[in-house]
Amino acid sequence: MESDQEDEVPNVNFVPSLLFVKRGVAKANPDKVTLTPGELARIINDTRDGLEEDGAENMDTSDDEENEESTARLTGRAEEVAAGSSGSGAQPAGDEFGFEGYEQESGEPVVRLSSVAVVDPDENIQDEDDSDAEDEIIKPTDNLILVGHVQNDSASMEVYIYNEEEGSMYVHHDFLLPSPPLCIEWLSFDPGSDKPGNLCAIGCMDPVITLWDLDIQDSLEPVCKLGSKGSRKKNKPKVGHSDAVLDLSWNRNLEHILASGSVDQSVILWDMEDGTPHTIIKEFEEKVQTLAFHPTKAEALLVGSCDGKVKVFDCRSTTNDSSSYKTWNLGGEVERVCWSHHNEHHFVASTNEGRIHYVDVRTDHPLWSKEVHEKEITGLVLSSKVPGMLATASADGTLKVWDFDDQDARLTYKKNPKIGVIQCLDECPESPFVMAMGGDLKTKNFTVVNLLDNDVVTNVFKSRFDPSYVQPTTVDTSSGATEDANMSDDDEEEEDEL
Repeated sequence: MESDQEDEVPNVNFVPSLLFVKRGVAKANPDKVTLTPGELARIINDTRDGLEEDGAENMDTSDDEENEESTARLTGRAEEVAAGSSGSGAQPAGDEFGFEGYEQESGEPVVRLSSVAVVDPDENIQDEDDSDAEDEIIKPTDNLILVGHVQNDSASMEVYIYNEEEGSMYVHHDFLLPSPPLCIEWLSFDPGSDKPGNLCAIGCMDPVITLWDLDIQDSLEPVCKLGSKGSRKKNKPKVGHSDAVLDLSWNRNLEHILASGSVDQSVILWDMEDGTPHTIIKEFEEKVQTLAFHPTKAEALLVGSCDGKVKVFDCRSTTNDSSSYKTWNLGGEVERVCWSHHNEHHFVASTNEGRIHYVDVRTDHPLWSKEVHEKEITGLVLSSKVPGMLATASADGTLKVWDFDDQDARLTYKKNPKIGVIQCLDECPESPFVMAMGGDLKTKNFTVVNLLDNDVVTNVFKSRFDPSYVQPTTVDTSSGATEDANMSDDDEEEEDEL
């Protein structure tokens, strides 16, 4: 990622969030659009009005310069897009949850969101003389990597193209964001359409969640917003969260539902058909930092908060009391949570104390707990295709891979990717040994590594990998693990990055 000033290192330059997107869901040629002068003026004016309203709410005159800079950045970007071609798509929205039977009903959306521009089909015609035309084409073997990036006072999401076979990776396009992106979630649900889409939801320091169409290049506006900060000037009420959104989880079984957790100590279940909060959960004493829907049980939502507690909610419940959830007190602030894909009753959680806890929801205490890092664990990946493989990343700057079962976790691999404090971690959906990480080192804050470059990882885990793996009720993850699989710290620097 290049600095705006090539000869100077930026004062702030970090990656707070990232996410792999599976292959084959993106358009080969993302749509490009031409902004009309009227749409260009509306975008700039709407942004200016929003910033002015924020300034009035905060009653802080020191924000004036920042607001002017934000407007200027958008104006400059809009002029660039207008000179070329870019824009945003249209999304609509209406449906009830129906967790009991979770069957989606078709019908006309209640709300239709207007497009910010007109698609120009001529823009997608490849120029035979354009030497970069081939790079613009997204292949079926390409993964997208959505990378949240903060550089100085600018926030964006960069859409990388990653091809494992070719060993290539580059930025295809990006989106300017109103504030630092704290979490990213991919979803194929397209409100009002009976066809799957290719969208991502982004939670920022701003309380409003934005949805972006990844098949539209260089959009200046999201296709949909969940929530509103309100406006006294326009007499609009606040809707949704009142503070930063720290995590998002899409319900893959009830596809119109998105869960969000916030600094405001609440979880909201959004009905994306009409863009409104369906359920607001406030059973927390501190900010909600992480959450995840169960991969196969639509009603089960796993939530971790900074009060040291993990809770599993039954979203079918009509009450907001202790009868609708089960709680485990883990002590430290809960940083990340994820469900097991190989045992439907198990999940893992990490804390700011550098500990991981492996829990069976049928018991009152973790099956085991272990201190595995010196600082908070900011990245946690329980492999969906390799039974018994757990990856952790920490603010201590290290990535570790563990071979675990119901009794314990054994260190298999340790690496310092040299990207500073590691902020986020994710695995490639098709190749779970390929990991992407974001950090805060100003000169290098994003990297992709292949764990199979290490012989020990290959020996322990490669035979377990099954691309077509289907989740069973239980699985014995202890097979294949040996005492000599443990890796010494002397070996940790031997591995090269992709």
